[in-house]
Amino acid sequence: MNKTQKSYFHRGGTKPLLGATIPEHFSSIAQRFPQQEAIASLPQQQRLTYQELSEQTDKLAKGLLGLGFNKGDRIGVWSTNNIQWLVLQMATARIGAILVNLNPAYRVHELAYALKLSEVQGLFVIPAFRSSNYIAMLVELLPELKFKNSDSINNSELPLLRKIIVLDPDKPEQSDRPHPGFILWQEVLKASENISDEQLDNTTAQLDRDDPINIQYTSGTTGFPKAVVLTHHNILNNACFSAQAMHFTEQDRLCVPVPFYHCFGMVLANLLCLSVGACIVIPSEHFNPEATLKAIKQEHCTAIHGVPTMFIAELEYPDFKKYDLTSLRTGIMAGAPCLPELMRRVINEMHCDEILIGYGETEASPLTHLTTRDDSLERRTQTVGKNLPHQEVKIVNTETGETVALGEIGEICFRGYHIMQGYYNQPDKTAETIDKNGWLFSGDLGTMDAEGYVQITGRRKEMIIRGGENIYPKEIEAFLFTHPKIAQVAVFGIPDKFYGEEIMVWIQLHQGEQTTEEEIRQFCKDQISHFKIPKYIWFVEDFPMTVTGKLQKFKMQEIAIKKLNL
Repeated sequence: MNKTQKSYFHRGGTKPLLGATIPEHFSSIAQRFPQQEAIASLPQQQRLTYQELSEQTDKLAKGLLGLGFNKGDRIGVWSTNNIQWLVLQMATARIGAILVNLNPAYRVHELAYALKLSEVQGLFVIPAFRSSNYIAMLVELLPELKFKNSDSINNSELPLLRKIIVLDPDKPEQSDRPHPGFILWQEVLKASENISDEQLDNTTAQLDRDDPINIQYTSGTTGFPKAVVLTHHNILNNACFSAQAMHFTEQDRLCVPVPFYHCFGMVLANLLCLSVGACIVIPSEHFNPEATLKAIKQEHCTAIHGVPTMFIAELEYPDFKKYDLTSLRTGIMAGAPCLPELMRRVINEMHCDEILIGYGETEASPLTHLTTRDDSLERRTQTVGKNLPHQEVKIVNTETGETVALGEIGEICFRGYHIMQGYYNQPDKTAETIDKNGWLFSGDLGTMDAEGYVQITGRRKEMIIRGGENIYPKEIEAFLFTHPKIAQVAVFGIPDKFYGEEIMVWIQLHQGEQTTEEEIRQFCKDQISHFKIPKYIWFVEDFPMTVTGKLQKFKMQEIAIKKLNL
């Protein structure tokens, strides 16, 4: 290896970047494959062809215009995976409204934070899922929903939120109004009657590929989750080049157990399939290994996405061998490192000979790197591949910012069409992440070889990745500080064989106070998402600190790993 060569790689592409907006490109695909199946939702027992999806998209888009939504308005979706989520995704794009993805696991204070930061003006929500009663949480947040009609919602904490639409995925056109302040899905569709096809087409004609079209939440390098603003150009091209890397065509059927609210589901599943005319298969509202295996067998899926924990759960399912998975060919595994043995099992036992490893982040639309089907097992497990076409990547010294030599560890940086516009209403945070030359600093550490393959070695940021979920310690710490008995708290990640990382918290109580692990867990329950509740809770007298009084979490990690024999 030439140690004087710098860790920089630019990848051109034989296929040019698309210059279209999402509705323009989708229209061309729907015209080419009108009778091709676009989506099959097994829990809903519903299917749509591309022509039907196009018709439903236009009807909902006209309904949104009829309710007063327009280009640039922010419309949230708080729901598990279903056909209506996809139709809303395409309908908001049709009129240039910005879809704001909300995690179905959010509890009240997390929802309030997300709605306020992105200044959501309209919200689509399902009534409930499992133990989460979304209607009750919204009423807690907006009490006026119980007695005011939908035109009178005016909350001082969320002054821009005006319309909340509820839908039941099992009977979207027959759902009941839970309280006077809610609008029904069928009422939105009814509003479409006041908008002509010409009005809708004129609205779409005014859109530009560089218009913002999506806000996704991510944990950044500091503070609470940030609202990442992405454009048509960002996510459509990222989806198309990912499809190209997978050799995807209209003949493929992708099983999608990953959540739509996440970039993995919305971009690398939904948009990826719609960019080439492939079929999206929804096995269940929320990840379920049995439902996923059944869907692959029943629908003859050729591809499957997931984080490593999902693949483990599928492989370890007791009746795994009952399911014929021979139709599988490819897919993307991302969100956490893949061990060689897991890759071998996915290739041999799930028949995914061409399974790819992906890497990226929401701020990069999201995919920056993918392995290829021709890469060796070693490269598919020890690296994250090379950057996608029309992207640049470099590795820089964390102290000086200079590009390091090949093989040296530094921070991974990206530049290209896929970089976000910025964090919504947070220019200072954007400037901390993207430099004056357009380079996005990922916060991840890694090395690059002479062929451009990147290996991830660690993270500068404290973010924990548990089973593909990005978790930022400061958010959990800020919540735990509201407990009256807690004086000091430190949250960090420690290794876990199943999830990749688990959450540990060290707690120092106020003098004279006493509590238990169970009390802390109960305090967290229904207040923060279940996956953010620490698995390990230790009560300590003091913390390792620097001479300037800063907590040394790396020392806490070392102590915990040794004590737990991890």
